[in-house]
Amino acid sequence: MPSSPKSFYARPSSSSSYSRRSTVLILCFLIGLTGFVFGFVAISRQPLGYKCRDGKPQSVSVVWERSSGGGNGNGNGDQKRYKVMGFVGIQTGFGSVERRRSLRQTWMPSDRQGLQRLEEATGLAIRFVIGRTSDKSKMSKLRKEVAEYDDFMLLDIEEEYSKLPYKTLAFFKAAYALFDSEFYVKADDDIYLRPDRLSLLLAKERSHSQTYLGCMKKGPVFTDPKLKWYEPLSYLLGKEYFIHAYGPIYALSADVVSSLVALRNNSFRMFSNEDVTIGAWMLAMNVNHEDNRQLCQPECAASSIAVWDIPKCSGKKSSELHQKENCSELSNPRL
Repeated sequence: MPSSPKSFYARPSSSSSYSRRSTVLILCFLIGLTGFVFGFVAISRQPLGYKCRDGKPQSVSVVWERSSGGGNGNGNGDQKRYKVMGFVGIQTGFGSVERRRSLRQTWMPSDRQGLQRLEEATGLAIRFVIGRTSDKSKMSKLRKEVAEYDDFMLLDIEEEYSKLPYKTLAFFKAAYALFDSEFYVKADDDIYLRPDRLSLLLAKERSHSQTYLGCMKKGPVFTDPKLKWYEPLSYLLGKEYFIHAYGPIYALSADVVSSLVALRNNSFRMFSNEDVTIGAWMLAMNVNHEDNRQLCQPECAASSIAVWDIPKCSGKKSSELHQKENCSELSNPRL
């Protein structure tokens, strides 16, 4: 019986298969090379030092986690600390709308780009610092101001004058969590500040890593002969206990603030005055007190950094100071 015919199928030769593979590889290479060229051209067209200034908001809301025993976090989630030379927190309140407007019209830029330029020129990041209130109307107005100017640090702490020491501690903790800074500056919203001069002061070389910088004052010393037996306590109270910086502006170095951050709640005594409270803590921590009178000038001068009226315990109007030649020529808010 004749065998059935066998079917044969032509197999591609090895040379033709190799040719097709080579073609595919060359095509892939050309596509990749084209993509690389386009990417390189696109990147090269960007100016050096380009930053997406409109991409990152300046304002930030800081929330303190009650479940972790006083730890801290922020509304943006975990993020890398932003590097600056100095962070300036301008303490303000719900009744200080006009003060904030005055600062934005004088030495402090009123827009995000201006704040960015000032930061690039001086190394200083500047934000208004404010807490919260149960008054819905005030909170609504604050949200509108934040949306318009984008220059706030919002703390999850009740905004109340009697609780300023607690707000100040919350500010330093929040600033440390968000900014990797060499100095953290607390300032009031009724001073006239020269950021360029402050930048030079903070940039000075110092032998002490723990520095408390401000315009220092001392409390009264007992001089009554009848209180001679009280001299040891007199020395303590008069010359040590009340040594502290005037409240309108002072700065703490990073090492000092890191120690404050590590403190547990209620581990240090709170006084009614915020500046006295911080001064007492600084004595307990044995930091270096650096007295600088340029931070508490009553009038504008060639060397003044911060101008405010010490005898009246209140700042002068920034708009009035800004009209003076000695002030405006040394402070350029539109850097």
